[in-house]
Amino acid sequence: MGAVVEGWPRERVARTYGVLDRLLPYRHYVEETNWKRLAGTTEDGIERQKLIATAIIEKQDRILAQDLVAVWVRDLEPRKMTYKQEAFDRSLLEMARAGVPPVELGRLWPYPNVVSMARASHPLGLINAGDPRGAADDTIEVGKVYGKETYFGLRWGALYNAAIAHACTPGATVESVLATAREYAGYRAESAKLFARYDTIRHDLDQALEFARQARDWQDLRERFDTVYFGGGYFNYGMAQANEIVAKGIGLFALFRGDPKAAIIAAVNFGRDTDCLAAVAGGLSGAFSGARRIPAQWIAQVNRATKADRYTNNRRTIEQTSAGLLRAFRARQARLASWSRKMR
Repeated sequence: MGAVVEGWPRERVARTYGVLDRLLPYRHYVEETNWKRLAGTTEDGIERQKLIATAIIEKQDRILAQDLVAVWVRDLEPRKMTYKQEAFDRSLLEMARAGVPPVELGRLWPYPNVVSMARASHPLGLINAGDPRGAADDTIEVGKVYGKETYFGLRWGALYNAAIAHACTPGATVESVLATAREYAGYRAESAKLFARYDTIRHDLDQALEFARQARDWQDLRERFDTVYFGGGYFNYGMAQANEIVAKGIGLFALFRGDPKAAIIAAVNFGRDTDCLAAVAGGLSGAFSGARRIPAQWIAQVNRATKADRYTNNRRTIEQTSAGLLRAFRARQARLASWSRKMR
C-alpha cells in the first residue's frame, strides 16, 4: 500500500486519495514501462525480507551473514532484480559472486543510515522471539551485508528487532515493548565514548515517544514529526534514514497501542518513505497483536499478487512464510531444550 505513494509529500497523498486505505496497482521503477504491478504486489524491502526468511526457514535456526548470502547467490537473478530491487542490491550480489566475504560486503555500502536493514529484517526478531538480545545480536551480524557495525542504520535495526522479539513474549504490553526498544538504544555502546555517540538514537526515540504521548490523533502526530524530519530527496535516500523511519514507526505503534491496521494506514498517509514506514509500524504492531488484527482481504490480495509476480525471488504465501518461520522457531527451541537436558 505504501509503495503506491512512496516519496510523495503528504499533501499530494491527501489531494489524490483523501486517506489511502486500500491496496492499489502501481508502477515502481522506470524499467516497469510494460509491467504494472497488481494491487498487493510487494517491492524491494520485502524482497530482502523474503531472502532472510528463506535462509531461516531452510536452516531451521538463527542465521549468519554467510547463510543469507548463500541464498542470494542461489536464488537471485540480476535481470529480475532490475524490476524488484535497488541498484545497490544488484551490486552487493555481484560482489558476493566475485568472492567478497559476506561480513565484508557492508564495508562497501555507501549509505550508513538508510533504513534497509530495519525495514526488512523482521524474521530476525521472530526467530529470536522472547530473546531481545539474540535479535539485536543477529541484526548486527546479518546486517554486516548492508553496513559496518558502527553504522547508525544497523543500531536502529537492532533496537527494532529487539522490540519485535519482546513483543512476541506472552504477557508483553505496549509499555514493555517500548521499554525494550529504549533499552537497546544503547546496544553495544558500553564505553562512555561510544554511549555518547549513540545517545542520539535514544534522543530521537524518546522524542518520538513524547510526540505519541502528546498527539491527539495520527494527523497531529504527523504534524509533530514534520517539524523534525523534512527535506531530502527520495532517490538519494534522504527520506529513508533509519532514525526517521524507525522513530516514526515506533511512535505509531505507541499511538495505536499495537493495532497493525491503524498503524499501517496512518503510515501510508504520512508521506515521504511511506512503504518503509508502513513496514516498520505494521511489523512491530503485528508481532504484538497477531494476524487477527490484519484485514483478511489484504492478506488474500497480497497472496494473489505474489503468485502472479514474474520477478520476485519466491512465491510463498504469507501463511507459508509464517508457518515456515514458526517451524524454525520450534525446531530451535527443541534443540535448546535437548541441550539443556543433556547438560544438567
